[in-house]
Amino acid sequence: MLVTFTSSETGELMMFAEMAGALLRAVGKETLRRGTFTREEMEPAARLLRAAVERAGVPPPAAHDDAEEGETPVALGPRAWPLIDMLERTARGGAHANIVWEAAADF
Repeated sequence: MLVTFTSSETGELMMFAEMAGALLRAVGKETLRRGTFTREEMEPAARLLRAAVERAGVPPPAAHDDAEEGETPVALGPRAWPLIDMLERTARGGAHANIVWEAAADF
């Protein structure tokens, strides 16, 4: 299932629900079918995600025995940065800046 994040200040961002859920839980959001970040929530959420990326690091390829030969799983960082960027850029928007997300169901 895909989750679409839409910002009042930037474009859309789509990601699979598994990763979107991990990122939303990292900032204390529920993984409901629809949700929002208010302007006041964006900078703190971006800081929390940056901290999570730093803690996670990039695991060595050998740590992923379940990956098929030739596949390298994408770590948290490369998947988190687009949302971090969206949060930071939208936070600099006007008083009504917001980010909403939508999915087909709770995830």
